[in-house]
Amino acid sequence: MRLAVIPARGGSKRIPRKNIRLFGGKPMIAWSIDAALKSGCFDRVLVSTDDNEIAQVAQEFGAEVPFVRPPELSDDHAGTTPVITHAIRWQNDNGTPATQVCCIYATAPFIQAEDLRRGLAQLESTGALFTFSVTSYAFPIQRAIRITEQQRVEMFQPDHLLTRSQDLEEAWHDAGQFYWGQTAAWLAQTPVFSRHASPVLLPRHHVQDIDTSEDWTRAELMHRAWMSHS
Repeated sequence: MRLAVIPARGGSKRIPRKNIRLFGGKPMIAWSIDAALKSGCFDRVLVSTDDNEIAQVAQEFGAEVPFVRPPELSDDHAGTTPVITHAIRWQNDNGTPATQVCCIYATAPFIQAEDLRRGLAQLESTGALFTFSVTSYAFPIQRAIRITEQQRVEMFQPDHLLTRSQDLEEAWHDAGQFYWGQTAAWLAQTPVFSRHASPVLLPRHHVQDIDTSEDWTRAELMHRAWMSHS
């Protein structure tokens, strides 16, 4: 069986209660739940949380919350993979064992059902242990600069000072939306960011990390633009 797991702890610090804060007219987590349900990929869509209010909101929007995430997986230092493996073990002990599992982040309001379907198709067709969403950097990372303690600048890669942008290799980064994986790979805690993974390419205007108030404002502006053209 195919399982979606949406991690959503209650202790967000930089944006308090961001998992259920209203975004585009509904709680942030509802966008992830909705995409998972619409994709048709999953036999169950679970939310892993330690928070009663998040659990209630998740259930109102169609997800299941059949267990409370334990405290040791709910602090600021808890990694995503242990949270997913905990959910898999719960499923395997309480129902049909999971074969393929997708971690979907709760703060991914631009996630699309079709992209989840593409991720599953790639998982099955490529033989990869994982597939996950990526997008390209808007500026060549080889031309990145750092700001020194003396408030001056220096290049990370000075050898590319005069290299033309079109001659530099394109770079990609995690889009922070979803991570499909074979159950055995999750349970073995195999690193997702490795040669075992196949990338699912997303356009940059479908991606916005949301960790700060500035991120949130940018995401709202993007969402309004998206809605006005849909």
